[in-house]
Amino acid sequence: MKQAETEIVEAAESILKKDGFILSQRCCSRPSCFDFAARKDKNLLLIKVQKDIGNVSANDSRELKLISECISAASLLISEKTREKPLEDDTVYSRYNVSAVTLKTFESMALHEKYPLIQAGPGGYYVEIDEEVIKRKRQELGLSIGEMAGMIGISRRTLYGYERGMAKASVSAAYNMIWVLGIPVAKSINVFETARKKQESLLVSAKRVITKNRLLRKILRKLVHGNVPAIHVRKAPFDFVVKVPEGKMKIIGGVADGKEPELDRRVDEILSVSRVVQARSVFITDGPKPSNKDIPFIHVEELSKIRGPEDFVAKL
Repeated sequence: MKQAETEIVEAAESILKKDGFILSQRCCSRPSCFDFAARKDKNLLLIKVQKDIGNVSANDSRELKLISECISAASLLISEKTREKPLEDDTVYSRYNVSAVTLKTFESMALHEKYPLIQAGPGGYYVEIDEEVIKRKRQELGLSIGEMAGMIGISRRTLYGYERGMAKASVSAAYNMIWVLGIPVAKSINVFETARKKQESLLVSAKRVITKNRLLRKILRKLVHGNVPAIHVRKAPFDFVVKVPEGKMKIIGGVADGKEPELDRRVDEILSVSRVVQARSVFITDGPKPSNKDIPFIHVEELSKIRGPEDFVAKL
């Protein structure tokens, strides 16, 4: 990680600690799609600092989203620019469906609960209109959609879309509505909110990558065939994430073939992340047991005794 990005990570960690979040260790043992996990009450975040969001790849963004969905977390990028163009404060950007904000915006959200109203998108800046507010105001004024649209200076179709949450407004249109109606009309964007879970995509992902690693292939086959959502992770300290629906249990697992120079450090990071995200942890290897004794250990020879998700959970 570059010095400038390290400084941003340190600043973000300091902000979250001030707000009462508990943080995991930084994920440095190998390339990772997120830098650390953070939790406060029901808010769970996976945060990646990337000075230029234009350098965040589609694969990294997709993997970050998948992990977040599996552990019921929100994913967030903290950045300064995109393709050499500085990011605006109090604005939410997006990189392959992962939200991105400046450090100043991040601080305003974490410490002051001041959430942005503006989203940057293709072609300009937009706001999401609070459909209930403008519909209620229209009814209070006794206006038809056509009459109110005329007052605001937009088409009936556009106002119809706003009232049904089907369209976003340009910043100028939103300001015009505020001026005419005399009330706030934009929804704030709380990027700390937990992402919705997409278990179907998780199952598809697991089946797609099941042939990539010998040990991982063995364990994922047993889990996926038991209809347990599981994903293979390429850029994180861990190698797979499992969600056991019945017990509402999350499992973060590492896999190692033979010797690995950063093994102990990686195990420490897996344990640290699992504690923050409130997941079980496990390590599977064909080599010796990691020196850290706090993590459940499964040797490759024991995999033949694991016939399905129940046997796997019992090992933990």
